Amino acid sequence: MTKQRIVNRRVAPLVLAVGLCANPALYAAPALEEVLVTATLRTESLQDVPVSVNAMAGEKMQEAGIDKIEDLQAYVPNLSMSETGIGTNIYIRGIGSGINPGFEQSVGMYFDGISYGRGQLTRAPFLDLARVEVLRGPQNILYGKNSIAGALSLISARPGQEQEGMISGLYEPDHDEKIVDFMVSGPINDTLGGRIAIRKREFGGYIENLTLNRDEPQRDEGTIRAILDWDATPDLTAMLKVEIGKFNVLGRQVEIVNDKPSITIPGSPTYSQALAAPPPSGFGADVSVLNTTQDYKRSSNGDYSNNRTKNLTLNVDYALGEGTLTFITGFLHYEFKELCDCDFTGAPVFSVPFEEEYDQYSQEVRWVSAAGGTFEHIGGAYFQRSELDFFDEILIDSPILPSAIAGRLGPAAGASLSNTTTPRNFTTDADLWSVFWQTTWNASDRLRATLGLRYSYEEKEGTRDLSVADLNGVTKAPDGTVPSGIDFILAAVFKVERHDLEGKQSGGNLAPSLNVQFDVNDDVMAYATASIGYKAGGFDARSNASPSAAPNAGGLSLEGSFEYDEEQATSFEVGAKTRFFDGRGELNIAAFFTKYDDLQVSIFDGTLGFNVGNAGAAETMGIELDGRFALTDNLLMTAALAFLDFEFTDFKNGQCYQGQESDKDDAGAPTGFCDYKGKTNQYVADYSGNVGFVYTKSFGEAMEFRAGTDFTFTDDYNSSQNLDPSQIQDGYVRVNMRVALSDIESGWEVAVVGKNVTDEDVISYSNDVPLAKSSFGSIGHYAFIERPRSVAVQAAYRW
Repeated sequence: MTKQRIVNRRVAPLVLAVGLCANPALYAAPALEEVLVTATLRTESLQDVPVSVNAMAGEKMQEAGIDKIEDLQAYVPNLSMSETGIGTNIYIRGIGSGINPGFEQSVGMYFDGISYGRGQLTRAPFLDLARVEVLRGPQNILYGKNSIAGALSLISARPGQEQEGMISGLYEPDHDEKIVDFMVSGPINDTLGGRIAIRKREFGGYIENLTLNRDEPQRDEGTIRAILDWDATPDLTAMLKVEIGKFNVLGRQVEIVNDKPSITIPGSPTYSQALAAPPPSGFGADVSVLNTTQDYKRSSNGDYSNNRTKNLTLNVDYALGEGTLTFITGFLHYEFKELCDCDFTGAPVFSVPFEEEYDQYSQEVRWVSAAGGTFEHIGGAYFQRSELDFFDEILIDSPILPSAIAGRLGPAAGASLSNTTTPRNFTTDADLWSVFWQTTWNASDRLRATLGLRYSYEEKEGTRDLSVADLNGVTKAPDGTVPSGIDFILAAVFKVERHDLEGKQSGGNLAPSLNVQFDVNDDVMAYATASIGYKAGGFDARSNASPSAAPNAGGLSLEGSFEYDEEQATSFEVGAKTRFFDGRGELNIAAFFTKYDDLQVSIFDGTLGFNVGNAGAAETMGIELDGRFALTDNLLMTAALAFLDFEFTDFKNGQCYQGQESDKDDAGAPTGFCDYKGKTNQYVADYSGNVGFVYTKSFGEAMEFRAGTDFTFTDDYNSSQNLDPSQIQDGYVRVNMRVALSDIESGWEVAVVGKNVTDEDVISYSNDVPLAKSSFGSIGHYAFIERPRSVAVQAAYRW
């Protein structure tokens, strides 16, 4: 029997979650409804797609309170995402870019076909999505644009053939969370359809800021999207999407979680004790700094992040013979301003204001042939132009650091450091051209082979300059006097030097992929894939020093970074998609091995900066399983499980954790680095997964009761990029629950939603407290803490 793959460019596919799914209509019979995805740029059954992919319906995400990618990770094993002090981490299978504005993410994000390659955009809230597809492993042929670890594809809900609308609200009292969603959609006339979606979310926070007497992080989010679908002719359709949004955050979910006695200050106080002690032995900081254990309380002088996004997407489909010619045009703009209280204490040690502005234009043209013939083709060309402007500065506007320096280097040194800033400007402009082609040979009813090639050529220009100024922006004259000159102090204590750099990069690569699929029978499809992918090089935005070892204005030699090279991944994957018990169950499995060469990493310099380089090599391998099973007419079980093994095979310049003795060179002198060969990576858990159950029962004329519970779990992982053994997050199991009552005919629904009902303490990211060890001799760590237990009430009305 020949398997028929479903291909329809106008289909609005019904997609189930691999985790807990919330659409009750699907559970009326033991047989499972088909899950449709567009991971291969064709609408196909998930069981026919030769990729390890998780798909989650937009309705599920809204009902379960999945507001952004960070919430999604619990339902997708081997996906990790977290905010950090000055950036965003997103990892798949142990691979990610790290925190540096010069990076594009190794995990590509695509919104209605438009690349969203900036890390800050992964923080943006979701709105009215049809589904999210998470593709694990390199996706360089059809998605391209550096998707060397995987890809996230977000698909907006489109106008339907009938008038419909929805308004819903959520209220959670403990964290003062309020969400209102509104949507109206339907035909405007015989050829034009429209859809408008609006979301407003306010969040009061779950971390108590003891210094400012307020809860944090406080969030104010608002997004509006309008979509027009035009059936111009029987062969020509167009979709225009316009979206604007904001997401502002006041405060952060970060706190100091440990603080050890100093080994350099007389009396051995901790860093916080030294800050809080009255002068002359201390600095008289607010006593809130003494809270240094993980307890959902922090001390901070305040920080914020204000973000604005704009997007316009035009998608035109033209039926050319039996195939489809598609044009996708995208304009993307975002900007943000942030203030980081980057000493992470309630003492005004120093802060880092920074801002970023990004503009992107992209154009893709592709042709997709009809399916079902001996040969099937997808080919096209892609162009993208982007401009990035980034600014930050270390702001020293209190007497704490000058007083500390005066105690070490004398009063003149303290006076030199007072009221100092280090303004830094970074720009990068890039043009990318690529062409791609993929051909599938249907050798027989059961055997298919697919060969794909993508050639990419990119030109980049980058600049970075760092100067030294007073609080009014007036440049300070270079002074390398020992020990009181400002340039000597910045270089010796903070590893900061003036510099003015620029560079150009250009180059191309050819990424191949070969896939073979074999239908063992009507219920089992096996596949194997081999591919090579690349991620372009670029320029480091956050190093505090130039790459030159020549003496700087302070008379010292620092080695920072500016340019880094491209990264390469060679990947192998085998898997199977299976159905069993006459369609009541599905089980999918994938085993993978990927070797990364010239891995791009961002390494904390131990003081205030980050240096980007190419680590050497790493290998990641594992097994991923997911499935669902209709236990009865009313009860559905879903599950996903992943095993992961990651190892650096060559990484001599790894960052040492606090107190770790660095490696030595051949002469026995410390190198300042620690070899990571044989070590794992941040966020890598030996196993992770989820299990979910949904029970649905109809009663009366149109009433329905629905109850769902899912269990998300993980083994231990290290939350710190320097792999500090003290920063191991213990494995845990979190439980989420939802109970709902609805009237299908009237359109109303009320529900109670519990998230993390077992109240697990989870650290998503941690790192060394800046300056605590280097300036005060005290080892300490700060950590980002995920949300504790919450219970919310939801209500919705659909028409």
